[in-house]
Amino acid sequence: MTKQELPKAYDFKSTEQRIYAMWETGGYFKPHNDPNKPGFDPNIKPFTIAIPPPNVTGELHIGHAMFVSVEDLMIRYHRMKGYSALWIPGSDHAGIATQLMVERDLLKTEEITREELGREKFIERTWEWKKKYGGMITNQIRRLGASCDWDRERFTLDEGLSRAVREAFVRLYEKGLIYRGPRLINWSPGLKTAVSDLEVEYSEENAKLYYFKYMLKDSDEYIPVATIRPETILGDTAVAVHPEDERFKKFIGKTAIVPILGREIPIIADDYVSMEFGTGALKITPGHDANDYAIAHRHGLPIISMLDKEAKVNENGGKYQGQDRFDARKNLWAEMKAAGLVIKEEPYLTTIPRSQRGGEIIEPMISEQWFVKIESLGKAGLDAVKDGRIKIVPERFEKTYYNWMENLKDWCISRQLWWGHRIPVWYCPDNHMTVAREDPTQCATCGSKDIHQDEDVLDTWFSSGLWPFSTLGWPEQTPDLKYFYPTSYMETGYDILFFWVARMIMSGLEFTGEVPFHTVYLHGLVDDEHGHKMSKTKGNVMDPLIIMNDLGTDALRFTLLVGSTPGNNTNVGVKKVEANRNFANKVWNVGKFVINAVDGLQENREQRLETDHLLSNHYSLADSWIWAKLEILIRDVERQFQNFQYGLAGQQIYDFIWSDFADWYVEIAKEQMKREENREQTVVTLVRVFDNCLRLLHPFTPFITEEVWGHLRSALLESPIAQLAKDWPLALIVAKFPEPREPEGWEESKIADFTLIQEIVRAIRNLRAEKNIAPNKKLTASFSVGAKMDLLQEQSQIIASLAGLDYSLLSIHQSLQDKPADSIALIVGSIEIYIPLAGMVDLANDKVRFEKELKEAESHIQRLENLLGGDFANKAPAALIQKERDKLNAYKDTAEKIKSQLK
Repeated sequence: MTKQELPKAYDFKSTEQRIYAMWETGGYFKPHNDPNKPGFDPNIKPFTIAIPPPNVTGELHIGHAMFVSVEDLMIRYHRMKGYSALWIPGSDHAGIATQLMVERDLLKTEEITREELGREKFIERTWEWKKKYGGMITNQIRRLGASCDWDRERFTLDEGLSRAVREAFVRLYEKGLIYRGPRLINWSPGLKTAVSDLEVEYSEENAKLYYFKYMLKDSDEYIPVATIRPETILGDTAVAVHPEDERFKKFIGKTAIVPILGREIPIIADDYVSMEFGTGALKITPGHDANDYAIAHRHGLPIISMLDKEAKVNENGGKYQGQDRFDARKNLWAEMKAAGLVIKEEPYLTTIPRSQRGGEIIEPMISEQWFVKIESLGKAGLDAVKDGRIKIVPERFEKTYYNWMENLKDWCISRQLWWGHRIPVWYCPDNHMTVAREDPTQCATCGSKDIHQDEDVLDTWFSSGLWPFSTLGWPEQTPDLKYFYPTSYMETGYDILFFWVARMIMSGLEFTGEVPFHTVYLHGLVDDEHGHKMSKTKGNVMDPLIIMNDLGTDALRFTLLVGSTPGNNTNVGVKKVEANRNFANKVWNVGKFVINAVDGLQENREQRLETDHLLSNHYSLADSWIWAKLEILIRDVERQFQNFQYGLAGQQIYDFIWSDFADWYVEIAKEQMKREENREQTVVTLVRVFDNCLRLLHPFTPFITEEVWGHLRSALLESPIAQLAKDWPLALIVAKFPEPREPEGWEESKIADFTLIQEIVRAIRNLRAEKNIAPNKKLTASFSVGAKMDLLQEQSQIIASLAGLDYSLLSIHQSLQDKPADSIALIVGSIEIYIPLAGMVDLANDKVRFEKELKEAESHIQRLENLLGGDFANKAPAALIQKERDKLNAYKDTAEKIKSQLK
């Protein structure tokens, strides 16, 4: 075994870790043009991505694997294109998620609640938890081959980012864009905190619609009303009807009585009320419903909150005070029934808001919270996309973005949690507020030393909204911020376009005066192989770590990348990953063949050939064809990359390597290398084409390509054709990505000639399969080739080898006066092939085959005649018209030949 010969099989388990360590210790993940180092050149273009920070205590799931694969592909491609590429890694403190995990752990292991532990100790415990589990997700991201600059890793609660958060809050406050006030928010009774819209999931559920009587004051008349939450009757402040509703017009302006409580409330008219829904009358509970809250503001109604933070009835609920919301529902309804106020109950399908974290029903509640005035920020964010400073891929999501940005509500930024960025506001006994960048020692208004900080923390999205610039050192004007900001792409899932992306855009414009990135690339979500959403309850969740352990990282990455198009969901199953594991093995086996071919060149050559000599004469048709096909591939891949169609690019590379290169060129190369005069040129072509393949494939499957390329490089440097690798860097990760070149004019004819050879070989192979002819049985063949005499004679050995013909019994004629007897005829374009198949010919079947081929040829003739007889002949370029005419003539020729065979 020579030094460079590849092992028999690709062992990804031993390779991946070793290769990753080589990249990291070699400094390949760092930008090659670093503004913090001597020799920095500001003219070299940077390419920057800030990673969407995963939850610090999270575990790798298939969604992470998707975004890491896509972003690593983007970074590796731009690095190979010569950009100073920086991928900033980091993680998010993930307020609610992390706090919940620590709380559950405390209850389980020590049977203690966070309240019993106290705030300071609980935060200490959470930092300990972060230290213990925080590295898990980053190690798993490394497993995927992520080429991040780990020396620049950030955490949303680290010192620098905490300073950025304070700066952002204080600036907004000083501009009058942050205020505190009562508002209706989503309240999670289990978590005892406000939650963002993102953390609320709506599910269709079977509920009950309760119909009851709203009695009029001093009257036996009533208005029928329906609700799915009878307990909220305790917080009603009006009954609303539509102003045009003939049934209820007479009651507008009168007074109704709240059941059981006996409170008086007005009957009002509002266009919001639907005359068709329910009874056509609406109970108004502004303290617990967003639409009612808006109606209350229009009509100046009081707002009553009837629940406390644990979702128990408060002092406004009379005798029901202290009861859980659902117990109160049951008890109140029973008393209303006894009082004759109930009309009926009926089943009703409705959407119920539940907490994403705990699954309990979310309660809309009035609460004192901190808010950001969003109007001016939202307009700036909207304009940045509308005027083209930011492009969203795919474009259809721009409409979704506009829709959100045109309907923004002020953003509630406070959370009743302990883990997070504490709001930088302090109060004195006189309730003066001090808002400061640094912790103050006294009240800024009255000088009182008796001050305490606001108990709430900021919404996680507030800090992650600053991510693209806070990670680069903002608010300091660091060298990194000056060079790498604005970043280039923001790659993330379409499901957080508004919650995260829009906030980064608004924050970037507000705090830096620039858009934070010029392109937003949205990937789809990953579904199972049947297109169903993955969920633990369905048992169809794919664990990327298990898949990487079983089938290798490259196979998983390639599956995710090639199966995806921007903004669309991807179906992934283990079978697909297995197929791509087979592709990795194919690349390995081709690598073995090419490296063995290099090792097999004469070692004792006296003179090493110059590169331009290597690239000049002695090109066979197959050499020219594979090179022409490679150039087309390079142009196509570049175009797909520019259009963000990474999946299509990957599929084209796959098809080229598997089909054109491995199945055709490699097989021909084996024949060519048997002849001394062709050997070196063939090996040179194998090397140059395979080198380009590995470079194109590297952003998709970095481990196997790096491993094979390293062996190929070493083998070349010890060979007589070492100059081919003289400009290659030490590692593929920093090798140049293949550059597209314009066609030189010779390519089309070479491709056409070789395609004809392929069609001849396929036709004979298909016949062998049909007739079940053993692979080792060599066939005799006679060809009638017309104008293709030179080509067929030149390629006869290749045809014989690939089609299993006996070369010594192969005859090629310009034309055959007498068709060979007892032979089966194959027709490929204008070429006739006669193969004697003694004892195996089934004339009836052959007739059916010819009739099918004739029908196909005639349908092409009809189509092309219609095309050339229509507008196309007047409007299309002359060269294109001629191309279609040539095709028509070829089909006519084929049809005539088939007809003569049928006779």
